[in-house]
Amino acid sequence: MINNCKSKKIGFIFANLKNITMNFPADLKYTKDHEWIRISGNEAYVGITDFAQSELGDIVFIDINTVGQEVAHGALFGTVEAVKTVSDLFMPIAGKVLETNPKLESNPELVNKDPYGDGWMIKMSIANLSEVDGLLSAEDYTKEIGH
Repeated sequence: MINNCKSKKIGFIFANLKNITMNFPADLKYTKDHEWIRISGNEAYVGITDFAQSELGDIVFIDINTVGQEVAHGALFGTVEAVKTVSDLFMPIAGKVLETNPKLESNPELVNKDPYGDGWMIKMSIANLSEVDGLLSAEDYTKEIGH
C-alpha cells in the first residue's frame, strides 16, 4: 500500500509514530501493505489502517474503479491520494468488489478521522474464505510496523 516513500522519510515517520498511540482492532485482519479487512459471512469491508492514514497525511481523494470486478488477492483495486502522494490499494484476499463507500466521494478525510468505521473503502464478496488464514492478526500487524 505505502510504497512511494523514500526509506529516510519512512524511518523518520516510524521514529515519530512510535510515540503516538495507534488503533488496531483485534476483530480485523491486516496485510503487510497496510489494508484491513472485516469479515462478515461471505462478504467483507476493506480499508487502510490507522498507521497508513497517519503516514499518508491528509487524504483528499479515493479512486476505485473496480466495482463489479473480480480482483485477485494482492492485485490493485484502487488508489488513495493524499496532499503530497498517491498510493496503491491492494486486495487483501480475492473477491468481487461490490461497492465503494459513497461517503468518501465528498468526504475522503473520513479515512483519516475514522479508518475502521466511516472510512471503509470497499465492500467485497469473498472468493475463497481460506485466504483469510494468510492475513495478519492485530498483534502480528503491530509487530510488523514496529509498534
